[in-house]
Amino acid sequence: MSTSSTRPQQTERSTLRLMLVLTFVTGIIDATGYLGLDRVFAGNMTGNVVILGLGLAGADHLPVLGPALALCGFLLGAALAGRALRHSARGAWTAMGTRVLAGCAVLLSGAVVLLLFEESHTQRLAMAWVAFLLATAMGAQAATARHIAVQDVTTVVVTSTLTGLAADSRFAGGGSPLWLRRSGSVMALTAGAAAGAGMLLLHTAVGVAVSAVLTVVVATWGHHRVRADTEE
Repeated sequence: MSTSSTRPQQTERSTLRLMLVLTFVTGIIDATGYLGLDRVFAGNMTGNVVILGLGLAGADHLPVLGPALALCGFLLGAALAGRALRHSARGAWTAMGTRVLAGCAVLLSGAVVLLLFEESHTQRLAMAWVAFLLATAMGAQAATARHIAVQDVTTVVVTSTLTGLAADSRFAGGGSPLWLRRSGSVMALTAGAAAGAGMLLLHTAVGVAVSAVLTVVVATWGHHRVRADTEE
């Protein structure tokens, strides 16, 4: 098989791996948000909307401010990323995609600063703004992943992935070749959540800092390897 014919497959595999790393990042961020920021999801907006609804109903003293700010942040991040990527080639890694992910890393770094230097008497308000920053980063990440369009890997949710995994399984009479990436996406999110929970034992900022570093690695690798392969 020629080099020219194998390059697209190599590029697709590399992009898939990078999206799985970002899925792992989402697991860390959601574990940090739910366990360390008063039960707020920053990436999983389905869970966040449910928590917001329960909080508005006064159920179990669930928070309202944090989930509301996270929802607004996610929408803002997705909108800004969508606007930035509007004129970039869809289904490919572009320079603008790298810039958006770099912006996500900056937002995560800002959240780390707040977590490290917040004062006790402003803790609840500071945590709400941390949730806003995290969710804005996750919204931009999700929009970028949607633009790059790796099938069945959104980086932020796995409900549709699990549906496809079950509905297309051999048990259901299918046999989709996508079962491996779908399983990988679920495992990456699970592993990220477990890692995030463990990092909380050290400090709330640790998981967010690790997520920022991983996002920079993904952006750098994607820009210098995946994008270069695509343009050759």
